[in-house]
Amino acid sequence: MGKSSKDKRDAYYRLAKEQGWRARSAFKLLQLDEEFDLFNNVTRVVDLCAAPGSWSQVLSRVLIKGEKFGRAAWQDRDAKFRQQMLGLFGAQATTEKPEISAPTQPPAGLKPRQDVKIVSIDLQPISPLPGIVTLRADITHPATVPLLLKALDPEYDSKTKSQQAAHPVDLVLSDGAPDVTGLHDLDIYVQSQLLFAALNLALCVLKPGGKFVAKIFRGKNVDILYAQLKIFFEKVHVAKPRSSRASSVEAFIVCLNFQPPKGFSASLEEPLGVGFRLSHMTERNAQSLPITANTILQDTETGAWNAVPTSVPITDADGVTEVQVEDLRPKRESEIRWIAPFIACGDLSAFDSDASYRLPPDYVSLDPVQPPTAPPYKRALEMRKTHGGAYGKTSKE
Repeated sequence: MGKSSKDKRDAYYRLAKEQGWRARSAFKLLQLDEEFDLFNNVTRVVDLCAAPGSWSQVLSRVLIKGEKFGRAAWQDRDAKFRQQMLGLFGAQATTEKPEISAPTQPPAGLKPRQDVKIVSIDLQPISPLPGIVTLRADITHPATVPLLLKALDPEYDSKTKSQQAAHPVDLVLSDGAPDVTGLHDLDIYVQSQLLFAALNLALCVLKPGGKFVAKIFRGKNVDILYAQLKIFFEKVHVAKPRSSRASSVEAFIVCLNFQPPKGFSASLEEPLGVGFRLSHMTERNAQSLPITANTILQDTETGAWNAVPTSVPITDADGVTEVQVEDLRPKRESEIRWIAPFIACGDLSAFDSDASYRLPPDYVSLDPVQPPTAPPYKRALEMRKTHGGAYGKTSKE
């Protein structure tokens, strides 16, 4: 979690430190859960690109400790208040044995879930979290699959060379993003490749009916990505949490009800079950298209006769013949463009991530809950500190 002037003005940056979150991105996952109920009946989760661990921290507090946040916490407080009010009025209306007539109940405590398994993966080291298994690995490398399967199932035997989990997971998360360059087309492409790697890894460990959530950068050709995800999931949504800045192109793809195609077998060596055979499959499909009859037309300048696809020639007053080529191939349902629904997540009464709020006069700025363990810019910070800070050493007169 950074300390730039823009971050200090951000309400979610300050709120994350006040509530003990490692980064403001924790609110993004909580708001996504409020909209799609991601944690319902979930006990086994894989968190990809997890550093510094804010999403894993949410999983730890919700699944392992049994805490509730957002709308669920408000509903619990409202139910508890109603029980207290019913008990209060019941005690006033009854003169004999008020303690028996009052339907008060002890406040419900934390309800941790049973058999929870959470595995977090990132190239950067992650500080320990209660109940979280952390792996330092590259999600784009095939060697990561055996490590993940071993972490999910200690009895996994790597000699079998199987890339399918014996005990699949319910939810796969990916909040990873590349270091942006400012060139939007390049950033969108690199992000799509990172999401592609996360999806291939998720297909190896996700059980039927599971969920997949990943960060994306919205661009002009992002609908192709939605169509690819629609092959494996029944429902695909694009969500924009309120804690995500509106000025940012980031959004989150939420895929529900994993339904792999018949005969599909996930493997990082054969991405999406096709791998490097995609070009050959496309060429073979083009050769199998139906052949249409041709119409013979004569060129007015050369007098040569040419064959063109079946169409209706139109000749204007100048003698120029225009041919409108018709595509006679049968239309397939898969060729129809499909647009994923876009959903805004978060309560409208919540803070606006792009707005600046006035702080009270006695406000004290807090330090980050968990600074980065080994940030890529660590060497730059040491050099800046050696030279006397951001503005260099002051000269003594």
